[in-house]
Amino acid sequence: MGAGPADEEHTVATESGGSPLVRAVDGRETFRLAVVVGALGVVFGDIGTSPIYTIQTVFNPKDPHPVPISTNNVYGVVSLIFWSLMIIVTVTYVLLVMRVDNDGEGGIMALITLLRSLGGARGLGGARGRRVTAVLAGLGVFGAALFFGDSVITPAISVLSAVEGLKVVQPGLEELIVPITAVIIVGLFSVQRRGTAAVGRLFGPVMFVWFVSIGACGVAGIARHPEILRALSPTYALTFMFGHFGIAFFALTAVVLAVTGAEALYADMGHFGRPAITRDWLLLVLPACVLSYLGQGALLLGDQGAVGSPFFLLAPGWARLPMVLLATAATVIASQAVITGAYSVASQAARLGYLPRLRVVHTSESRIGQIYVPWINWVLMVSVLTLVFAFRSSATLAYAFGMAVTATITITTLLFFYVARTKWGTPLWLVLIGAGCLLAVDLLFLAANLTKLVHGAWLPLLIGLTAFTVMTTWQRGRAIVTRSRGQAEGPLRAFVDQLHDCRPPLVRVPGTAVFLNRGKQTAPLAMRANVEHNRVLHEHVVILSIDTRPVPRVPDTERTEVDALGYTEDGIVLVTVYFGYMETPNIPDALRLLDPADTEGPIAIEDASYFLSKIELAMGTAPTMAQWRKRLFIAASYITGDAAEYFRLPGERTVIMGSRIDV
Repeated sequence: MGAGPADEEHTVATESGGSPLVRAVDGRETFRLAVVVGALGVVFGDIGTSPIYTIQTVFNPKDPHPVPISTNNVYGVVSLIFWSLMIIVTVTYVLLVMRVDNDGEGGIMALITLLRSLGGARGLGGARGRRVTAVLAGLGVFGAALFFGDSVITPAISVLSAVEGLKVVQPGLEELIVPITAVIIVGLFSVQRRGTAAVGRLFGPVMFVWFVSIGACGVAGIARHPEILRALSPTYALTFMFGHFGIAFFALTAVVLAVTGAEALYADMGHFGRPAITRDWLLLVLPACVLSYLGQGALLLGDQGAVGSPFFLLAPGWARLPMVLLATAATVIASQAVITGAYSVASQAARLGYLPRLRVVHTSESRIGQIYVPWINWVLMVSVLTLVFAFRSSATLAYAFGMAVTATITITTLLFFYVARTKWGTPLWLVLIGAGCLLAVDLLFLAANLTKLVHGAWLPLLIGLTAFTVMTTWQRGRAIVTRSRGQAEGPLRAFVDQLHDCRPPLVRVPGTAVFLNRGKQTAPLAMRANVEHNRVLHEHVVILSIDTRPVPRVPDTERTEVDALGYTEDGIVLVTVYFGYMETPNIPDALRLLDPADTEGPIAIEDASYFLSKIELAMGTAPTMAQWRKRLFIAASYITGDAAEYFRLPGERTVIMGSRIDV
């Protein structure tokens, strides 16, 4: 078995992709066209392809709770979609949630680390505040777990909905929709290991063409029936909602599809910056999507028979095949974005101790965000293919989609207002009013999607609960192993004192030994075993502790800290290396930053030997966890990536020494 959960602090988190911000000399963000266009491909792929299937799903006659198609209902649905985009995406995310960042990074995992650092310092405070913070952080972990459900459903529904355009162009091709979708998905996941740097340069321009095209089609539809513009008035949404609540409530399960991908705006904030994302949304993406929805509504006002595929039928006959091809490209981009996001969330979760260390492959020498996580990739591919063959259409799969989206949005909104209260000291009355209004909308969508539980909404909940169980079990098991390991290791300073008092003295051999340690308080198991069994010690010894700070990145000036452990000129030093949760640890590079004056002379990094402690886990009898959770914890440890590779240690100079711990 590979190195287990109590290895040296061990996991990596990197960006989900995209170009970094371009910064001016005065520190203010400047905008280049490449940044704004690049954000289109990475950030808006999911939400930008929602017009393909949203209105079609609302009026799907096979829905368990069908919405009858009529003039009044078309006005009401289009109005609901427009105001959902305004309230959930524009107000909740763009205007509010994106104001909260963790050193410039967004996303639910960044929000969790921010919550943990706040610790209820303001507002609630004390033990009660810590309990509330822990509960909210747990909700955040569940939200992150739900993202994995989203990562499975998005490629399936997006690619299916695009390929389904073939039956509009040529009805005889309907039987080929599922096989073609499967081939595209297999191809999409198969090329992940090659990286997305080259393809990424095409993402932004393709999405720009996509938004211009759907906006143009929407304008053409509106021109035929301009009265659809009345749907922009909130009175139509309110009349539909409260005048026909029995119908409108169930319509919300499909209306929510219009806001899928809203979380990506927040998750990718650190890659492009809030201003660039805001500009893209307000100036291009929102207008294009609204025009498409209005155009589809106008089409249905004139021809209710077009309800089977209003998005593709909105395009003129000569443009339908090109639109199918463009939609397929756009949905592949949307899928690519969410797949890369899954890599990022898994890496960050591992870095924060919620998942085992995963093997991460960097596919670009210049962009750290271009990563590939093999284990996550193949699990996602199998899961997505299973959904495609099980559901076979985007309409039936849509029942499952909204559940993960609404739950994640609700959790994010709740966490935002807690941060607003504790970090900014926002008046309680204002927090209650704001949270009350926005959460009322979120909870209404969540309640509506709960009615689809038996029709597929159970799927993302099952995926989320499974991921949440794995994450919390790993966190709990890791804490248990860490405690047991601490007892086996013993205090570090006492161990160093014993080395000085050892009789006969230990043999000191030439060279440098670097012992990776999980903390600063206990002695490395590998070092203790080496001393006790071999009775030798290198001339220079570095006990290396890795500390993950709750910030995305740590500057090189703050990278290392040296402690002589109370002795001078004995060749033994404790070095603490700090990394942010978005960084890839590189131990040799970090050691090169050390000042020889702090380490009792220069350390021969190029010839140093590295010692890792390997933990063999076994089922124990202590009532630390339920037996099934112990089995799950041990099983999860088998997917742990290679520690030497992860830390960028030279394989020919790395020694692994093991011990056994019962859980």
